[in-house]
Amino acid sequence: MAGGKMKKEKPSHGASASKHYQGGVTFHKSKGQHILKNPMLVDSIVEKSGIKSTDVILEIGPGTGNLTKKLLEAGKSVIAVEVDPRMVLELQRRFQGTPLSSRLKVIQGDVLKCELPYFDICVANIPYQISSPLTFKLLAHRPLFRCAVIMFQREFAMRLVAQPGDNLYCRLSVNTQLLARVSHLLKVGKNNFRPPPKVDSSVVRIEPRKPLPPVNFKEWDGLVRLCFNRKNKTLGSIFRQKSVLSLLEKNYKTVQALQLSGPSGDDAEAEMDLTGFGDANEDQSMELDDEMEVEDGNAGGEASDFKAKVLNILKQGNFEEKRSSKLTQVDFLYLLSLFNKAGIHFS
Repeated sequence: MAGGKMKKEKPSHGASASKHYQGGVTFHKSKGQHILKNPMLVDSIVEKSGIKSTDVILEIGPGTGNLTKKLLEAGKSVIAVEVDPRMVLELQRRFQGTPLSSRLKVIQGDVLKCELPYFDICVANIPYQISSPLTFKLLAHRPLFRCAVIMFQREFAMRLVAQPGDNLYCRLSVNTQLLARVSHLLKVGKNNFRPPPKVDSSVVRIEPRKPLPPVNFKEWDGLVRLCFNRKNKTLGSIFRQKSVLSLLEKNYKTVQALQLSGPSGDDAEAEMDLTGFGDANEDQSMELDDEMEVEDGNAGGEASDFKAKVLNILKQGNFEEKRSSKLTQVDFLYLLSLFNKAGIHFS
């Protein structure tokens, strides 16, 4: 086991009664610093990553370097991104004067804000609070990497791999699986970390799809976000809401006006924009409270032409009685194509 013993300090100003150390460094739970202490688990992660001797490896949140050492031994080089200057110093001190030091590059900074260099594979035990934005930052990185093997909080990991009909199937599942093949590799108990987190973890493998599906990602996310606001309601119920119809009609009129004035030239950029995919809300349930739903109160009266147009699209694709929680990637792609062909857009 790498590192020193856990030391206890007397509580001060109502603080926790104990702090956690390795190599003289205090770990801060609030910053998501949970260091892997089980060497067999570290070996298993490296083995399942399928690292080649020619690989440039990206590691995020290397901490004191327990995983870093094994990655350096397996690949060509490691680029480690670490936000905590104390950990950067500890990492440099650990490998200084060893044959591995020349193959380690440490970048001090916030991984969500810094520009990532070229890498073949990402292997990381990340701070769990950045799970969603980091996942989509990696998937937006160019050139595409071969795969990422990442430790996530278990529930987040199970959302990533969830399939239609699963309880945890959500917008995160659909968006991630549009861009990548995702598979669950390992369940990891909280006692494998120092200090132990409150929940168990899982290691997930993410392989970007090559080529990416030919879809406008802003349009896609607009549709999926709307559908998963009430994922267990029928699509017919969702698209009858006044707020939804109002939004879509506004978009419809905007697109018509733009078409009259000529092409905008922004389509190519919109197709690759993943900005909204990794918003912070994705780590939580996407269900809305009941009071937030505004039903169309015009039942039994004259339906607007636009409402009839929307419902006709749902009937055309046999979607009116279906629920988002049961729709596949192919279903969402087909539904989006039906709306777009009718001039109805979601961004």
